[in-house]
Amino acid sequence: MRVVNSEEALTELISTSPAALVLYGGESCGVCQAVKPQLEQLVRAEFPELVMAYVDCQASVSVCAARGVFSLPVIHLWFEGQRFAEFARVFSIGDVRAALERPYRLAMQQRTSDQ
Repeated sequence: MRVVNSEEALTELISTSPAALVLYGGESCGVCQAVKPQLEQLVRAEFPELVMAYVDCQASVSVCAARGVFSLPVIHLWFEGQRFAEFARVFSIGDVRAALERPYRLAMQQRTSDQ
């Protein structure tokens, strides 16, 4: 999982990745720290081409505020530079998996056919 500390870096990551998951969390957020390894495991096992980023909102307040993140944890899913889904505060890893399955498969099929 890449750590992102600036709006410019986050914008570049989202715009250059066919599929991206951004986790907004905080070092003192227990839920954020518990969800992070579970997301990493999910992505490694089922969505290997998905780019993952982590924004520490306690260290990068301006990035989180610019993205409208005011509670933790928050997950944004991006496909081809467009925000596809958002999960905030109360969600399960299963919810994230279900939201990713079809668009991820389609994005990877499109990517394969373009090559």
